[in-house]
Amino acid sequence: MVLDDLGSSLRGTLDRLQGKTRLDEEDVEEVVREIQRSLIQADVEIDLVMELSDSIEQRALEEEPPGGTTARDFVLRIVYEEMVDLVGESTDLPLEPQTILLAGLQGSGKTTTAAKMAWWFSKKGLRPAVIQTDTFRPGAYDQAKEMAERAEVTFYGDPDADDPVQIARDGLAATEEADIHIVDTAGRHALEEGLIDEIQEIDAVVEPDRSLLVMDAALGQGAKDQAQRFEEAIGIDGVAITKLDGTAKGGGALTAVNETDSSIAFLGTGETVQDVERFEPNGFISRLLGMGDLKQLAERVERAMADTDTDEEDWDPEDILEGQFTLKDMRHQMDAMNKMGPLDQVLDMIPGLGGGIKDQLPDDAMDVTQDRMRSFDIVMDSMTEDELENPRSIGASQTRRIARGSGQPEERVQELLEQHRMMERTLKQFQGMGDADMQRMMKRMEGEGGGGMGGMGGMGGGGGPFG
Repeated sequence: MVLDDLGSSLRGTLDRLQGKTRLDEEDVEEVVREIQRSLIQADVEIDLVMELSDSIEQRALEEEPPGGTTARDFVLRIVYEEMVDLVGESTDLPLEPQTILLAGLQGSGKTTTAAKMAWWFSKKGLRPAVIQTDTFRPGAYDQAKEMAERAEVTFYGDPDADDPVQIARDGLAATEEADIHIVDTAGRHALEEGLIDEIQEIDAVVEPDRSLLVMDAALGQGAKDQAQRFEEAIGIDGVAITKLDGTAKGGGALTAVNETDSSIAFLGTGETVQDVERFEPNGFISRLLGMGDLKQLAERVERAMADTDTDEEDWDPEDILEGQFTLKDMRHQMDAMNKMGPLDQVLDMIPGLGGGIKDQLPDDAMDVTQDRMRSFDIVMDSMTEDELENPRSIGASQTRRIARGSGQPEERVQELLEQHRMMERTLKQFQGMGDADMQRMMKRMEGEGGGGMGGMGGMGGGGGPFG
């Protein structure tokens, strides 16, 4: 996740206050120093670091903690609120017809972002179109066309034309029936005058409702100059941050938002067109501090289930509640999990499972888990229909045959069967539960998963973890 190292460092700093009921000046100074160090290492601009840390220090020293609140929870609340204030509100992108212009340097991920945004709008019931105007980068047209096809949205480009302004004009006319026009512009290796002149001309023709700056999360301190130049040239209404699935520090994104007096619109979290999130400040900072993001988790679950192909004759979810949990059922659940995205991102969204618990896992733990899921799928391809329906009937000789047929070790077949037994036992706990029982359980999970926030209800606002 974006700023993952920052989140881990901040949580470690706050954990030093564990068990304390009161804060003294030395405690606050130590916490503030660690916050400054963490933000600077994440490539947040120095002036922004000092502004944020000064606000945290002032509030921690001057405000009176509510009764029954621990020192750690009190400071956590302050850090949460100040960081939400720092990233600001999400960029205003109403679900209505509009034209969006994308700006940014070469390699920032504009073309991929255009397709991702188009896919996102299409899932909201609108008809988007991507217009590719980049005549500078070889392969830009082919990449944009392929990405638009993956997103299943309208695409316009002209590989034989050399005037990006005319392509933009023709593209708007050719896709006039679309609700959302996303215009992808050319980038350069640096902020050359040619790039600025070209995007100003396109801006004049397109007359966008919103202009978004697309920024690689790894840009760091260079974000300040880039944001300033594009802001002066066309005005920036929001920032789309890309490549958050890597090891990028991500602090440059916060700097860009501050520098353009704008906000964050989208987060790109992976390589496929579905790997995109609408930015929500409360959930973003909540995940960063290890407190989960149930809203984003629910959206991913809904999306995954909608995208998971099921054969009504072969699979009935109600069978699970009646005690019939087969390997086919398990496979459908695995498929849905894969569509939710990388497991480390999913864990970040679950209160109580992200943050501190995830920090304790080996660096490759999430990748290993995903590899195991893929190998389980291969193993099941080598099973008979009867074995998939009745996994408890599989004996030693069948295990050896399945292992040979799948090219997987026998231990992996046994792991699959054990995983099935564990999931079956877990599901039995939910059998017979009514809707009211399920609602009570979910509320209890939210209460227990808030990072020790049980005594802080009502302290925050705006639908965050303290609200």
